Amino acid sequence: MPSSTMVNRPTRRQILTRIGIVAGSAALYQAMTVMGHAQGTDFRGEPKLAGAKKGTKILVLGAGLAGMLAAYELRKAGYDVKVLEYQTRPGGRNFTLRGGDTLVELGGAVQHVGFAPGNYINPGPWRIPYHHQGLLHYCKMFGVQLEPFIELNHNAWLHSSDAFNGKPVRYREYAADFYGRTAELLAKAIDQHKLDLPITDDERHAVRAAMGVWGGLTGDGSYAKGNASSSRRGFAKPQGGGMDGAPVPSEPFALGEVMKSGLWQAVTLHDRLDMQTTMFEPVGGMDMIGKGFAKHVGDLITLNCKVSAIHQDDSGVTVTYADMSQGGAVKTAQADYCVCTIPLSILSQLDVQVSGKMKAAIGAVPYASSVKLGLEFKRRFWEEDDQIYGGISFTDQAISQISYPSTRYFTDGPAVLLGGYMFGPAAYDFAGMTPEQRVEEGLRQGQVLHPQYRSEFRTGVGVAWSRMPWTLGCCSMWSEQARKAHYKDLCAIDNRVVLAGEHASYVGCWQEGAILSSLDAITRLHQRAIGAA
Repeated sequence: MPSSTMVNRPTRRQILTRIGIVAGSAALYQAMTVMGHAQGTDFRGEPKLAGAKKGTKILVLGAGLAGMLAAYELRKAGYDVKVLEYQTRPGGRNFTLRGGDTLVELGGAVQHVGFAPGNYINPGPWRIPYHHQGLLHYCKMFGVQLEPFIELNHNAWLHSSDAFNGKPVRYREYAADFYGRTAELLAKAIDQHKLDLPITDDERHAVRAAMGVWGGLTGDGSYAKGNASSSRRGFAKPQGGGMDGAPVPSEPFALGEVMKSGLWQAVTLHDRLDMQTTMFEPVGGMDMIGKGFAKHVGDLITLNCKVSAIHQDDSGVTVTYADMSQGGAVKTAQADYCVCTIPLSILSQLDVQVSGKMKAAIGAVPYASSVKLGLEFKRRFWEEDDQIYGGISFTDQAISQISYPSTRYFTDGPAVLLGGYMFGPAAYDFAGMTPEQRVEEGLRQGQVLHPQYRSEFRTGVGVAWSRMPWTLGCCSMWSEQARKAHYKDLCAIDNRVVLAGEHASYVGCWQEGAILSSLDAITRLHQRAIGAA
């Protein structure tokens, strides 16, 4: 219907829908932010925990980031703090695998990491968005050196088995053609007065001009082979010097191929707030964050403690655990209060004396299955052969993506890339394989994008989070229904016990969620302990 005949103005939902369809997720997110429906994380600084009663004991369960941060801030406030950790190291899901490490999973499979010195893979978190200010604040405070993580690389590969004859195409080629073809369609709709929202002549001319610049259109509003499109997607013959230096424009992909491939999902991924530049990673591996935290609270942590029960009454909390360093000897620890950061996937199996509402909340949140493959190759062929320096290639195969190291460019010798990152059904399939089979399948699928895989391969590891005995999954996966029914009960202080971790946040699956949840939990617990709440 021509806009001039419309009587009713579009609703906010209709506006958002149109923006999302025409301009993608970045514009949609921006519009939602303006309307008050989305925002970044809400770190407000270090907690102010004044007035702690001397001698008050607080037991923290779990030495991941949430647990260590709780211990740090509570001790600073004057509390007597003790931390029990199941593993042989602090850090939780914040860890890094290097040459010489050993990984044992449920079922007994053992992986001996054979990476060359200096090489590593981060099986858990591997990047930090710029707006995760809570985590960035404590990294700075604890002296954890960070460097840029390259999320978007226009020269990386995009691959769809059902488009472009099953061959990978460059991100820049596809993105340029996706934007160009979309802009061409919108420009034609504007020229033909077929948009269904009220728009003035001035607005129509402005949008038409914007589409020309945004999509690299020709003067007549077409997206076609030429310098305008090739300056984005690349030239068939690049610009050179001398007599034969003139470039030759490249041929854009057909509209049907661009749209049916589904690769626009990979293009719009980088527009999501949590995937936008600038992103960071610790120098030397993600576990540098865990080690940085541990420097300040390591003396409070007792490792090899397998918790089996958490009981409480009006006077305190008693935790029963097996001391694995002493052959599983059963011990107890007592405190006035408890901050429990044990993943819900584990906590739901323990003897936990809390209210029915909290117990129901603990059991209402499943954990995602995820698999990461770390593959080491003899040389950086992705740099030397393909000019790919950092960033991510995407494929519709099960491995989903290949991420290239953002550090040590142009160096010789072996290097490690992330050879697959899977969630959902694909992750369950890979988790059901042996570690060797996971690596083999990663090589088979990866060679579609990089034919050099086989000849350059040295060694690899395949980490299945559903087989990690200390977490039984990657991270919490709240449904909208479950969050509505159980989230507040999960976060509430239950007499003398409070939970913390990424599962008790709206920033699930990110380290920032653990940080914000911990700060919130200990602030409320402090108010309870001093009698202010």
